[in-house]
Amino acid sequence: MNVTHASEQAISFAIWERPQMRQALAQRDIATVYLLLQRVGVSQRRIAALTGQSQSEISEILNGRQVMAYDVLVRIADGLCVPRGYMGLAYDDASEGMADPTRLGYQDDADEDEQVRRLLAHAAQVTIGAAVAAVDDWRQPLARVDTPVPAKIGDTEVEQVETVTRSLRALDYRYGGGVCRDAVVAQLAWSQHLLRATCSEDVGRRLHRAVADQHNLAGWTSFDVGLYSAARRHLARALEQAKHAKDPSLAANILYRMGRVHLHIGRTEDALRFFQLGQICAQDASCELTVSMLCANEAGAYALLGDERLAMKSIRRAHDEFNRADHDAAPCWVRFFGDADIDAASGMTHAGLARTHPGHLVTAAELLSSSVRSRDQSMARSKVFELIGLATVQLLLGEVDSGLRNGHEAVTLVGQIRSVRTIDRLAPLETAAADRPQNSDARELCRRIADVRAV
Repeated sequence: MNVTHASEQAISFAIWERPQMRQALAQRDIATVYLLLQRVGVSQRRIAALTGQSQSEISEILNGRQVMAYDVLVRIADGLCVPRGYMGLAYDDASEGMADPTRLGYQDDADEDEQVRRLLAHAAQVTIGAAVAAVDDWRQPLARVDTPVPAKIGDTEVEQVETVTRSLRALDYRYGGGVCRDAVVAQLAWSQHLLRATCSEDVGRRLHRAVADQHNLAGWTSFDVGLYSAARRHLARALEQAKHAKDPSLAANILYRMGRVHLHIGRTEDALRFFQLGQICAQDASCELTVSMLCANEAGAYALLGDERLAMKSIRRAHDEFNRADHDAAPCWVRFFGDADIDAASGMTHAGLARTHPGHLVTAAELLSSSVRSRDQSMARSKVFELIGLATVQLLLGEVDSGLRNGHEAVTLVGQIRSVRTIDRLAPLETAAADRPQNSDARELCRRIADVRAV
């Protein structure tokens, strides 16, 4: 009897978000797509099973045969669960290849009586099993119809925008940007339509601030799934609208997130510039908590550059500003930055400095241990980052059992959230574990990390 294991069939969404893979998909360079899949452990046999091709066809493509036929490209995209839009194929985000409304039993251009009649007929056919289910069509989005917005708005409508953003931000913290990014972008489309409505000057300023924060969240969740260009576009628009709304605190938060994007991809000096611009806005807003957050991240950047003096100067200022801050009065977009976060930022600063000044390892371990203990499930992604950092530091200190235990917990949590960033951040932990090839538990940790990257 043949048994199909779902875990062996699914390929992680994160694979398709990596810049090199996105470029290959955009160019329909299927040979490179298959090669990149093989590099993360997806075999030719598995590719063949998913795409409905023979292994000989896979080999021919890898050896240079181009795939030009549209139907084959669609079959490859659908079999691998690649969004068709990534390959410039029909339908993506409610565009070209939308499901045929006539086949579904209703048409927008028919009068209401006719729409109801067709829907009722379709419902009867489906109910008694007379209609054949076209399973492949279920992947296609229905035609997008924008939700109507009021002609005139007040504080109530703006409060709704703010509430939705807070709710989606909580989902991002807990489950990663991959869970909620599409919802953020969809909500943003509606919120932007509100900008056309009539309102008072005060309501308009508040609306611009609310829409700026939604762009801020859209940029952050885009960054979390590896869509760096989209992240930059959303964050740029967010900054424009925050400045238009005369909200320097939000502008500072957006600049912080711009810095985080570039710190993650190794553009450390660029990240520093964003953090420093953010400090100017934060000081204009008299928001000590935002200044603290930016100084803490500035310290981490200096640490990666190996500048111990400036890193320690920035982290000391971060603590000073943190202690002076009125946390209860802080804006919602920076309120997350609490005791665990200042410990984590300090710990990662010491961990970064330890690359050239090993004496910082012990302090890094103490601070990261403190931040991990303070985390609950509402900040699961932050806990993952800190567990990865703690496990890496512990392995470097020779605390092998603790390091491997925390490393395994981090990998388990990575599998429970949808965040490309968490997967990327496993690299130093894998290196630290690989330095102990005689330890079977370390080898198992390396294997698990490899599996997370491939699946």
